Amino acid sequence: MIKLDKNSENNLIKLFESKTIGLEGNIIKLIESDNDLFKDYLKKCTDKDKDSRRKRLEITKKIQLQNNELSDLNEENQKMMEDLQLTLKEAEEQKTQIEKQNGELMDWREENEKIQQELQKEMIKSEQSRIQSETAKTNALNDLDILQKRNQTELISNIVKVALYIIIGVGIVTTGVYVFTLIMGKDTQVISATWSNIFGILLTNAFSIVGTIMGIKYATENKQ
Repeated sequence: MIKLDKNSENNLIKLFESKTIGLEGNIIKLIESDNDLFKDYLKKCTDKDKDSRRKRLEITKKIQLQNNELSDLNEENQKMMEDLQLTLKEAEEQKTQIEKQNGELMDWREENEKIQQELQKEMIKSEQSRIQSETAKTNALNDLDILQKRNQTELISNIVKVALYIIIGVGIVTTGVYVFTLIMGKDTQVISATWSNIFGILLTNAFSIVGTIMGIKYATENKQ
């Protein structure tokens, strides 16, 4: 045990009374004194030390509680940061995917526009080819019609010429026979009647041929 002298005890008591500073800790339990004032001082120091210890314990518990809360909050914040980073990562991946899809859409759009342009060019070429084909068809039909008309005209002309040649030839022969009969002084009654009948038949046949040819030509033109 520790025992202080009278002067030390009085100094400690004065220090406590003037500045409220006293002994603390387990050392109080080791000090003995016969002075009632110093005993009362030791009791006040003990009570004050207990109160200080209690307050420090409460502060320590409060600090520990706050530390636990801060730790939980830190863990929660850490989790939130991890979730935020994961969300940012997913957003970045989605952004990259969207940009990739946009790039693919732009490529598809450019390719589609290119195909449309080529299709329009092919349609223009096809339309031009169709017009050229129709023009060629029209020209061919016109040429064919002209050729048919020319052939018909030539055929009719040839038929008319042959018919006229025959009619003229028969007329000349018949007339020659009739003139020869007159010169020879023969009876011309029979030959005269024959000559008239032949000329009538020839003229009738000539007009019939010409009419038939004209009717065929007219019917052919209407059919075309």
